[in-house]
Amino acid sequence: MRFVIILFLPLFVHAKSSFITPLEYSSSLYKNPRGIGCYHCHGEIGEGKVVANYTHKKKKKSFKGPKINALSYEVFQKALNRSKKGMPRYYLTKSEIKALYFYLQHMKVKDEK
Repeated sequence: MRFVIILFLPLFVHAKSSFITPLEYSSSLYKNPRGIGCYHCHGEIGEGKVVANYTHKKKKKSFKGPKINALSYEVFQKALNRSKKGMPRYYLTKSEIKALYFYLQHMKVKDEK
């Protein structure tokens, strides 16, 4: 827990001089980081989502955005910094990645209540 607080401390320090809260900032980033929101493929709270169903060679298939709200920060950060089939490359800053992770963790805790 101490690691999480230290990790997000810069967000809270920045929030005092900003007109939006860290949660508002991270929510807006999750919904539209660079033209298309994460929620389109990963769901409203990072729970994963079926993006499209299709047929390929007479077999029904689904294109799914994976669940991302249970990843460790290290795995999450690495996944955002490498190319992956179907995943757009956003070129996010370290603070943007921390903000997205903060949002997902906040929403996961809120959903568990």
